[in-house]
This record gives sequence, structure tokens and C-alpha cells, in this order.
Amino acid sequence: MVNIHKTAIIGDNVKLGENVTIGPYSIIKSNVKIGDNCDIQSHVVIDEFTTIGNNCKVFHSAVLGTIPQDLKFSGEFSELIIGDNNTIREFAMINRGTKGGIGKTQIGNNNLIMAYVHVAHDCIIGNNCIIANMVQFAGHVVVEDSAVIGGMSAVHQFVRIGSLSMVGGMSGVSLDVPPFTLAVGNRAKLNGLNLVGLKRNGFSLSEIEKLKEAYRVIFRSNLKFDEAYEKLKESSSKHVIDMIEFLRKSERGFCRER
Repeated sequence: MVNIHKTAIIGDNVKLGENVTIGPYSIIKSNVKIGDNCDIQSHVVIDEFTTIGNNCKVFHSAVLGTIPQDLKFSGEFSELIIGDNNTIREFAMINRGTKGGIGKTQIGNNNLIMAYVHVAHDCIIGNNCIIANMVQFAGHVVVEDSAVIGGMSAVHQFVRIGSLSMVGGMSGVSLDVPPFTLAVGNRAKLNGLNLVGLKRNGFSLSEIEKLKEAYRVIFRSNLKFDEAYEKLKESSSKHVIDMIEFLRKSERGFCRER
């Protein structure tokens, strides 16, 4: 059963799954798809070409799928795709993609996007991420799985934030944040590994020790990155390999301790 409040406005070619609720004064524009068991609360705007998966909850006054804040945008087709089990809190704004990017903005599964967050065009957010209040993502940002971004942080366009990393509150992030690390400050610098996050996600003590050693070699020795990479590339740890490959592919450069 679908429950649509009498004051809500539903556009043409909207596809609603089972057990969807649309709250008072919400506007669902044309060509929107909303999956099963979604709760769209009051005063929400969902613009064209937005797809929302199952079991999502969108709180009051969130705005999803509006055109990008990009002067190069010329009305071309682009999308916003949101996965399953996401919570999007009050006044969050997520824009759709551009032809200058990947043509879509994409949110994975099981994410918490708190109040007043802005996710700009062509961003990709993975799974199980926590994006705290008033975080601002510029265009083309990539956030990998299980990352945590502290409140009121701003992230420069094209930055990548690695899996299981944490960005402290009120940070300005202009360079890539390596996986498994803790970064904070304006401009953000590394403060070691995200040890709490690693332990909460079931990393063994031996695996954490391998990451600590890799971190020391990369960031606390006198080796250049190419030299550190050569030293670590045969590591038996998948997570060490993930870290050094992330760094090797960095185009903007990556955060360091100093």
C-alpha cells in the first residue's frame, strides 16, 4: 500500500514501490523511481531522474536530484542514484551529475547523511558511510566504504576519501585521504590510523600491526613514496596493498602528517 498525503504533488511517470509514504507538501517530479518501504517525510523535493532504492528514509525539507550547481551544465540528461537503507536527514541537498563528469551522482547502501549536508554533482559515496551535519562535498568527490566525515568539513572537488578513514570535524580537505587513516585540520593533515574504526570493523591485532608498519614506512620514514611502494608492494596484507595502490593512483596528491 502507498500512502500519499493529499497535499503532496506527484509528477508524471513516477514509479513508487510497495509501502511507500509521501508526506505533506512534498513534491515528487516526473521520472522518479522510489523503492519499497521508503518514508519520504514533509516538504521534501525529489527532482527528475532520481532513483531511490528500498528502505530509505528522507527527512523534512531534503532536496534530491536537482540540477548541478555547475555553470557548464546545459540541461543534458543526468541522474541521481541512491541505493538501499539510506537515511537522509533534514535540509540535505544532493545534486545530479553532469556530462563533464560521469553523468550521475551515486549514493551506495546503508549510509547516514545528516542535516544540511551538500553532495554536489558527480560525487560517488560508497556503502556504510557516516556524513555528519553540514559537510560540504564539491563536485566529483569519491568517498569509499565505511568512511566517516566529521561535521562542518569541506571537501575540495575531485578529492578521494579512502575506506575506513575518518575526517575530523571542521576540516578543509584539499588532498586525498588514505584508507584507514585519521585526518583533521585546515588543510587536513594525517594523525595516524583510524584505530577505533579498524577495531570496530573487526580488524585483527596482527592486521592493525601490519598497517601501522606500512603507515610508518610511508609517512614517518625518509623514503620517497616510490621507494616506500617498492618496499611494501609484496606485503601479505590485502589492506596494506589497498592503501599503497590508493596512494599510487592519487592524482591530486594525498594528505601527510606535515
